[in-house]
Amino acid sequence: MANPVTGTFALIRAVYVLAREGVVGSFPADGLPPGPALLHRLARLIERGSAEDRARSDNLSRALNRLGPSYVKLGQFLATRPDLVGAATAQELGQLQDRVPPFPREQAVAEIETTLGRRVDELFIDLGEVVGAASIAQVYKARIRNPDGSERFAAVKVVRPGVRVRFLRQLETFAFIAQFLERYVRSSRRLRPVAVVETLSQSTRIEMDLRLEAAASSEMAENTADDTGFRVPRIDWERTGRDVLTMEWIDGIKMSDVAAIVAAGHDTKRLGVLIVQSFLRHAMRDGFFHADMHQGNLFVAPDGAVVAVDMGIVGRLSDDSKRFLAEILYGFIRRDYRRVAELHFEAGYVPRGQDVASFAQALRAIGEPIYGQPAETISMGHLLSLLFEVTELFDMRARPELVLLQKTMVVVEGVARSFDPKFNMWVAAEPVVSEYILNELGPAAKLREARQGVDSLFHLLRSTPDFAAGLEILARQMPDLIEKGIRLDDETLNNLATDKRSSVVMRLIAQWIIALSLMTIAVGYTFG
Repeated sequence: MANPVTGTFALIRAVYVLAREGVVGSFPADGLPPGPALLHRLARLIERGSAEDRARSDNLSRALNRLGPSYVKLGQFLATRPDLVGAATAQELGQLQDRVPPFPREQAVAEIETTLGRRVDELFIDLGEVVGAASIAQVYKARIRNPDGSERFAAVKVVRPGVRVRFLRQLETFAFIAQFLERYVRSSRRLRPVAVVETLSQSTRIEMDLRLEAAASSEMAENTADDTGFRVPRIDWERTGRDVLTMEWIDGIKMSDVAAIVAAGHDTKRLGVLIVQSFLRHAMRDGFFHADMHQGNLFVAPDGAVVAVDMGIVGRLSDDSKRFLAEILYGFIRRDYRRVAELHFEAGYVPRGQDVASFAQALRAIGEPIYGQPAETISMGHLLSLLFEVTELFDMRARPELVLLQKTMVVVEGVARSFDPKFNMWVAAEPVVSEYILNELGPAAKLREARQGVDSLFHLLRSTPDFAAGLEILARQMPDLIEKGIRLDDETLNNLATDKRSSVVMRLIAQWIIALSLMTIAVGYTFG
């Protein structure tokens, strides 16, 4: 917990910077009570002169960068939670980029040698210049000698020295601010600021261990080994540790440089479809997806494949969540809003006290405007903003894994439309969704369920001899049990203590439980 004095000063500074950069003044003042309305007017007075000439997203970006890297990371994290901050603010925060100067090369060399336990000149032929710097780590382009004597390029990611201590201190301050808001600002409680900071703290600790990012990339590589047109860089595990990640160098064009991709002769419409279908396939087929698929983390390789990097943020879906997602999409396609509402209640997303019919009515208000419009004009971001309004209206508890999926879907749709302004999200998604529904909800799925039922039946039948043997023993011992009661003598206790065969022990226990049950029935029958 941060020192209250330090936390108070940090809170005052944060509010001042947000007001100075025009963030506070950009929010509407209509309906505010007298006290907050006065503070809003004061915030407008101390804005920079050019604040009104800048977009709100630019104001927020400037403010968070001015507050420091920890606030930038907080903003990037909140961009993944549109259910908390709203779809519009999440989209603004999604454009937030770290603006941090690189740390000295000597410190990077020391980090590499400490983490990997070898000298840099033993690991690399050459550790080149910095090609990217962010709040947590920076990346170098290096040359490596292969066992056969040939050479290859690699990307080497190095964690900033001392960043864990600084982030821990800043997170303690965030915790103080969150507790203050939750206690004194009633309107902030729905956003659950304390829970947000706790989740951010866990996410940041994971992101700062580069071994976990390497493991995520390796898992994604296995899942997509047979996919056409999508891959992730190979990990060099020999040169990877907690603070250092070495991977294959990608000679490609960043997807943020659309003009260069067009100039290279790539089919931009195909790329838009490819990136959306790849994301949906990872989510629905594998239940594991890259959750930070913005243009800066995507490259187009010379062969036209999409290469995804920076797997620090990933999402997972359980089998139940994947099935829920598929049935929701199918329900909207069929315009069966009652079934969609029932699915939300069955999954526990809507409190039982709410009315299914009213919730179905709200879903109809979202779904019906879709029909009759050209598909390319439908914004997934707009649909999600409506869904979040319904979420608040019906006191729904958001599922983090589905929220992360929805957020990434919005980002991926934006990437696709940067290549094709008339990109049709529904046409691109249909083959992947149909394949999943056919495999998981169609005849093939029913056959798998039937096979699993048969396997369970055979397992039960295989256990029948043991069960019959137990009943035979009980039948022989039942007269003594009724006449003399249950007795555990020294020999029996010694056998139980020394017998290491767990199955025998469990069988004996089961037999005594059955014996007790039968005795209860016999006594009840005798005196009943």
